[in-house]
Amino acid sequence: MRQLLIATRNKAKLLEIKNTFSTLSTISVVDLSTLNISQEAKETATTFKENAKLKATFFANISRLPTLADDAGIEIQALNGEPGVRSRRWLGYEASDEELIHYTLSRLKGVEGKERAARLTSCISVYIPTLKRYIYQQESIDGSIAKKPSSRRVEGYPYRSVFIVDAFNKYYDELSPKEHDAINHRVRALKNIIPQLNNLV
Repeated sequence: MRQLLIATRNKAKLLEIKNTFSTLSTISVVDLSTLNISQEAKETATTFKENAKLKATFFANISRLPTLADDAGIEIQALNGEPGVRSRRWLGYEASDEELIHYTLSRLKGVEGKERAARLTSCISVYIPTLKRYIYQQESIDGSIAKKPSSRRVEGYPYRSVFIVDAFNKYYDELSPKEHDAINHRVRALKNIIPQLNNLV
C-alpha cells in the first residue's frame, strides 16, 4: 500500500477527502499533522490550478511522498469573479466564517437577479515527485448568492451558507446527503482522479 499525503489543514476538507479514499486498498492517506509538517505554502498564483500545483509541489518536496492538494473557492459574477483564489483569505487568514458570510452579502447589497450568479470551483492537483508528474482535475457547481444566509453552518465552508445550488434551488448546506453526493464538486474531482492515481502511485 502506497502513502498519499493530503496537504490541507481544513478539517472538513480533510475528512471529505479521506472518506472518498477510504475504500481504496492500494493507497493509504496521511495528513500534515501526522507527519508533523508545520510549514505553510504561500498561495501566490492567480488560478485554482496553479495554486493547487504550488501547494502539492511544496509539500511533496518536504515529505518526499506523492501529495494531493486542492485549491477551491467561489467566483461571483457581480464582483468580476471575486473572491476566486482568495476566497479563504479575502479578509485575511484570521477572518471567521461569519465575517466572510456577512462581508459577501454586504458586497452584493442592491444587486439583483442574474447578477448574483456564482460558481463554486475545486481543483485537485497531485504531484508524484519520483516521476516528476502532475495530475489535475477541476470541477464546479453553478448557483447564485442568496440575500440572507441559511441557518446552518459547516465549519470551514462559509460560502455554502449563502450559496443556492441551481440544480436543486436550495442552499448548499441544506442539501440532503443524496443531493450533496450528486453535486459535490470536490468529490467528483477526486473520483475522476483516482483511476489515474491507481496507475501511477
